[in-house]
Amino acid sequence: MILNEAGTRRFRAYTSKHLDQLLQRAGLADDERLRVRAVATVLPFRTNAYVVDELIDWSAAPDDPIYRLVFPQEDMLPEADVARLADLLKAEAPNAEIQAEANRVRTQLNPHPAGQKELNVPKLGDEPVPGMQHKYPETVLFFPKQGQTCHAYCTYCFRWAQFVGDADLKFASDDVDQLVTYIRRHPEVTSVLITGGDAMIMGEPVLRRYIEPLIGLEQLESIRIGTKALAYWPQRFSTDPDAGDTLRLFEQVVNAGKNLAFMAHFSHPRELESPRVEAAVKNILGSGATIRTQAPLIRSINDDPAVWSGMWRRQLSMGMIPYYMFVERDTGPQDYFAVPLARAYEIFRDAYSSVSGLCRTVRGPSMSATPGKVCVDGITEIAGERYFVLHLIQARDPSLVGRPFFAHYDPEAVWLNDLRPAFAERFPFESTEVLLPV
Repeated sequence: MILNEAGTRRFRAYTSKHLDQLLQRAGLADDERLRVRAVATVLPFRTNAYVVDELIDWSAAPDDPIYRLVFPQEDMLPEADVARLADLLKAEAPNAEIQAEANRVRTQLNPHPAGQKELNVPKLGDEPVPGMQHKYPETVLFFPKQGQTCHAYCTYCFRWAQFVGDADLKFASDDVDQLVTYIRRHPEVTSVLITGGDAMIMGEPVLRRYIEPLIGLEQLESIRIGTKALAYWPQRFSTDPDAGDTLRLFEQVVNAGKNLAFMAHFSHPRELESPRVEAAVKNILGSGATIRTQAPLIRSINDDPAVWSGMWRRQLSMGMIPYYMFVERDTGPQDYFAVPLARAYEIFRDAYSSVSGLCRTVRGPSMSATPGKVCVDGITEIAGERYFVLHLIQARDPSLVGRPFFAHYDPEAVWLNDLRPAFAERFPFESTEVLLPV
């Protein structure tokens, strides 16, 4: 393990109270900074010294992709909403008034897409189980209470509602015994995804409290950790005080015969360039864990085939497994970041065709929609008309997985709901009702 590094700094977070000062480094005028602060009353802002000092090219801000990845933009929300909030901030209105307006705007942003509240929450008996989701038979998602923040927040984050003040918008639980009980009652569950937020924001003693009880469940084949820590704070796995204990916990999981899978989010090649990331990846892989990489396709940040092919090749050379290109979800500032599905397919195809077969473990572009993960396989022409060809990589109803279906071509469509079925009255999943196990 690489656990010593000269000159390592301790983690330092920046939040909205530091935002105006940081924005001055981007050369924004007073009124521009005010509008960005207005957006930050609605959508969460948090970053850290590593991202600010080592990843962002401030000479290129505000157009630098990493800057755009973590700093709110004034046009991310409807102009009228931003203007109202900016006026309240300028007038130094009471915080309660500002928050009431921010909450009004949030309710219009589809905070929990794809039926997360209505369809994904499981039950023990007749009681809903907080802090869990069970969408696909074999996989349970668990949201540890202490892991519902991140080292930095992405501006495109589809889980932005986890980070704002309204408790009703959040998934969180500190009851690992309830998780174990639920899994034991559902033998079809073979994988647990610990998510958030970011599980790797937790220190090793807290992380162990959640992971160790899962090791003894024979039915579990894998434990997954959804994280962006490799991009935003790689020191977590090399020079942080509990890095060694964390890596030994990973070894314990692997030695128990479980696949420990890091679902690592890398949105741009620059996040892979630091020697700190190389050291962290080596340490994680050295523990026996695997690292699978994924990210959404985001306009103005990574909507370029060369960006994706470069990321996949670099990830492969570091020992990671390219896994998913996602489509920006229908939540938050989707209108600002979304790439039309037709263009998303072209970007994926061009990137995919320029890498070796070892990188072609990646799948996409994929929409994590209500019925499941819908992949855009291509655009075809039949009898002079163009159509999207799609299939479900994963589905609430397992019988639908892998079955191709068609939609009328629409160059403006950005999400499944924008598409119309072709050669049928409805999409395959529209005639299927799947109930969660109880």
